[in-house]
Amino acid sequence: MSTRNRTRPLLAVVLAFLYPGLGHVYLREWLRALVWFFLNVTSFTLLMPAEAVPETFGWSELVAAAENVPPEAALALAAITVFSMIDAYWMAKRQNTETEVEEGTTCPNCGRDVDPDLEFCHWCTERLNPESGADSEETADDSGANA
Repeated sequence: MSTRNRTRPLLAVVLAFLYPGLGHVYLREWLRALVWFFLNVTSFTLLMPAEAVPETFGWSELVAAAENVPPEAALALAAITVFSMIDAYWMAKRQNTETEVEEGTTCPNCGRDVDPDLEFCHWCTERLNPESGADSEETADDSGANA
């Protein structure tokens, strides 16, 4: 049994949308989270002009500051956010495939859940333990050769 829980890819995407790297914190990918945080803060620091940064934080100040953001800075920050969302989604999907329920309970061919007591997938009729089938053929060949 796995020690990790299944992650929710869409939750990771929403968190990455709120702030790049936050989805990676949810996934416990600490180094990636730090990279995304650092990239976002550095890009903001380098691309934002001083007049676009409000001195106080109120709704009217934030609206006025948003109007002063140059288009290239907005595009760069939006691209960082989108790539962080994509990366968080891929990482969540990868973690889920790594933490699939016990081996043998999903069909290697179609990926659906199957009864671990069966030797074949009842969905696509694929043999679940091809290595055990090969072993039984070898033992049959050996017994035929000894006779």
